[in-house]
Amino acid sequence: MAIVFAGCSDSNSSESLKEETTAAQTSSSEKIELTVSAAASLTDVLKEIGAEYEKTADVKINFNFGASGSLQAQIEEGAPVDLFVSATQKQMKALENKGLIISETKKNLLSNEIVLITPAKSQKEISSFEDCASEKVGKMAFGDPKTTPIGQYAEEVFTKLGLADEISSKLVYGSDVRQVLSWVESGEVDCGLVFRTDALTSDKVKIICPAPEGYHEEISYPAAVIKSSKNQEAAKDFLAYLSGDEAKTIFEKYGFIVL
Repeated sequence: MAIVFAGCSDSNSSESLKEETTAAQTSSSEKIELTVSAAASLTDVLKEIGAEYEKTADVKINFNFGASGSLQAQIEEGAPVDLFVSATQKQMKALENKGLIISETKKNLLSNEIVLITPAKSQKEISSFEDCASEKVGKMAFGDPKTTPIGQYAEEVFTKLGLADEISSKLVYGSDVRQVLSWVESGEVDCGLVFRTDALTSDKVKIICPAPEGYHEEISYPAAVIKSSKNQEAAKDFLAYLSGDEAKTIFEKYGFIVL
């Protein structure tokens, strides 16, 4: 009987070891999933970069695109985010001041340009920012200055031009830059302000002119790893990739200025 029990014991131990080994192999074969919260203006370019990165790294990238201010609020409320890429310094600085990012990982990746756009088939003969204050424009789209970098930059431009009061009754506010773009594409508004890179994604809009130089805060896209991330090393690796030559080529293809 003792021999039989011993045999059973060995068999059970062996089966247990097999189960543990299988579980460990399964665990090690599972991809790390990174959640990257990024400005809406980065939607197309980051999707392509993420797809390229996944070909070489055992990581799955899940993107959460939106207005930088809204993404900031989500992180402050404890959303499980690994990496944040903002379209302005304001939101990144707010998170840093609250100790929510790993400061030494912060990098300024990109720059961009603000442009005035109209529907491609518009007959309004809008040719300048000053025209936005004229009867040529009935409705004009901005991003919401409270939450969107594009709205903040747009507000700065028209304040600097001395036309903020003249256009105030014409403004409709989008939740992010892509909503502004869609309103101009559909002709729901006569014109709007977007980043040049957003305008370049659509053949339904026409770029009229860039914002005057020096009329808004310098545009930069900072990125940083979130301190509460459970995948900090993987997030740092992806951020390094975003700063590398392969990503640079893709960023430039979409019209971004790589810093």
